[in-house]
Amino acid sequence: MTKTYAVIGDPIDHSLSPNIHNAAFKELGLDCTYIAYRVPKGELEAGIKSLKSINIAGFNVTIPHKIEMIKHLDSLDEDCSVIGATNTVTNDNGKLSGYNTDMEGFLDPIKKRELAIKDSKVLLLGAGGAARAIVAGFAKEKAHNITIANRTKEKANALVQFAHKIGIEAKAITINEVAESASEYSFIVNATSIGLKNEPAPISTKSINEKSVVYDIVYMPMNTELIKQSKKNGATIIYGYEMLLSQAARAFKIWHGIDVPYETMKKALLGGV
Repeated sequence: MTKTYAVIGDPIDHSLSPNIHNAAFKELGLDCTYIAYRVPKGELEAGIKSLKSINIAGFNVTIPHKIEMIKHLDSLDEDCSVIGATNTVTNDNGKLSGYNTDMEGFLDPIKKRELAIKDSKVLLLGAGGAARAIVAGFAKEKAHNITIANRTKEKANALVQFAHKIGIEAKAITINEVAESASEYSFIVNATSIGLKNEPAPISTKSINEKSVVYDIVYMPMNTELIKQSKKNGATIIYGYEMLLSQAARAFKIWHGIDVPYETMKKALLGGV
């Protein structure tokens, strides 16, 4: 019998996860299928019920459900517990187990480039679900400190408290307060959704230079304005699709116990790029 997997969230129509996983299933000859399933905010409980009713084998969780989903799990891994959010779930006869592949998925592309995180200064834009995992990743790799810039300081302050709790120095500012200070940071990470709709970069890129590492977790479009402008300034660029692929590879391993055909997934994601 075909096993079904899904990604849940809202909006969900831009998700590339079905392409990636279905390409891997085909490559490995697995009798599985992966679908995108829109679950609007406030309807998570009903969404989970209907997933259980079709005996879903596992699912990924994206905006806006990553934190809320924790309440509906029967068990969760250590990364989930630390981050307080989940993005990968297995269903074993109605028993839901949660995992978080965000942190390691985020760190993988940095490690592949052998970029040093230890003692670095980080500017993190955004304070949503993914931002917590990113803070946890930088804390784990012993970054020196993190400045969290968000539209509202309230959410950024909550993330600062989380950072302190897990042992990394942090402070909160508004996105407007970043101004021309970007050059003061080794890593500039965009964890907002700004860029999804081809908007201008969330911060001024004038002071970004060849010493900056700019990592935009928006993966569609691949070249956001932040990436385009930073590339022109000679910065080291890390694309959102790299994090997405690393997360997908980890989710795949959790569900199937085997390594993913990475190049197949990459090709499915980027076409012939």
